[in-house]
Amino acid sequence: MAVRAIRGATQLDADEREHLLERTAELVRAVLQANDLASEDLISILFTVTPDLSSEFPAVAGRQIGLTDVPLMCMQEIAVPHALPRVVRMMLHTETPRSREKIQHVYLHGATALRPDLTGAQ
Repeated sequence: MAVRAIRGATQLDADEREHLLERTAELVRAVLQANDLASEDLISILFTVTPDLSSEFPAVAGRQIGLTDVPLMCMQEIAVPHALPRVVRMMLHTETPRSREKIQHVYLHGATALRPDLTGAQ
């Protein structure tokens, strides 16, 4: 088993609490499914939001979908003028037998533009 970091991001249409919770839950579920992970496999999840998002902590979505015993932390991204707006990013840490090249990073909605090399959105 190795400790791996798995990245993901999603873009919101607006800074609205329920929308942020829905998109964040969708992202977490997609990463877990793509990498065949269960909550007991997780070490921690770090969430970041762009400075234009403040309606809720993304970690609330993690708690709502059952990640109650996984350490979750939220932070704000730096305010880069040309950055993609309304983005929630995550870095999930897990123990997995998967090799680094078999890890599936997940980028949803407009966040596919962040990593076209991983999403095929070139």
